[in-house]
Amino acid sequence: MILATTTERGECAGNFRLTVLNPGGRDPAQDFSRENSPNEKEHAPVNFHAYAACTGGTFQRQSQSALAAGLPVLLLLRGDFRETQRALEKLKRHGLTVVVSLKETGLHQIARQLAKPKPLARFREILRAADGSLAATPEALAFYGGGEFIPTPYPLHDPAWDFSRSLGERRGIFIGTREWDVPSRQHLAALTIAAQLGEPITVFDEDPKRCRAILAALGVAPETLRVLNRRLPYRVYLAEVARHRIVLQADRSAVPGQVAGDALLCRMPCVGGDGAIDRLAFPSTCGFGRSLGELRDLAARLLRDSEFYAMTVAESQRDGRDKLGFAATAQRLADFFARVAR
Repeated sequence: MILATTTERGECAGNFRLTVLNPGGRDPAQDFSRENSPNEKEHAPVNFHAYAACTGGTFQRQSQSALAAGLPVLLLLRGDFRETQRALEKLKRHGLTVVVSLKETGLHQIARQLAKPKPLARFREILRAADGSLAATPEALAFYGGGEFIPTPYPLHDPAWDFSRSLGERRGIFIGTREWDVPSRQHLAALTIAAQLGEPITVFDEDPKRCRAILAALGVAPETLRVLNRRLPYRVYLAEVARHRIVLQADRSAVPGQVAGDALLCRMPCVGGDGAIDRLAFPSTCGFGRSLGELRDLAARLLRDSEFYAMTVAESQRDGRDKLGFAATAQRLADFFARVAR
């Protein structure tokens, strides 16, 4: 990753840097103040890591490390929130500004976390004790009862994270979802739409036999289907996505929208999905307020109309930089933390 310059972060953000703390999490500590490039050893500057990355800050999993960094903290709520609550108490005793955010923010994920009385009561105690709340999706704000919606940013300024290919090198449809057991993902709906478009299809599925059988029943010829049965390193995954003409999904989970963010890094259209990034960067092709039939028609046009395709990509890149770029997000974070600190 090439670090954002002062101009890229936003002049008014000044020297603002942020620690994102995931207490007890699995991801190792990471310092985004130094240069690095896409690799398999460090977490990419996406999702919640991106809030730290866009400010040249740090990502931590231990409270003591966050205290040592001495920066304002975005504290992630995870599990039953016990570790989050202990971390918050320690950070506040040392006078740090602490804003909290749920780590898993799809509506189905929030419902699962807050379905029991004790975690729900602990969640409300944390909200009262913190300096503020940050939501990666507009829907999460309702659970906080206030706070600020700031979508997860993407390093669109950085050539190292440009996975674009020429249109002549792209072919077929990449299915952006893979969870059969989450009804709001509408994975089968995305496969059904793709089967009607007569293009090669790539899909992730850890049970490829099942996937092939379902797509065969939908009329997809075996020779036009690729099933990837394991997760790939992120940079390898992005290179795989970029081989395709479009990303297609039918997700209705109100997630932050990493599938759409991946499409931004690959400089390609994302059709469907109602995540925050889908709505901000792909308002003309996202699934928010659109029927499955409309998504099918949009996908078909993007597969055949090169002028419409180029226009959609250009608009998404412009909107992405303005609303999700590192500069814009660093400025919003700096302004928000300054307000809650007062």
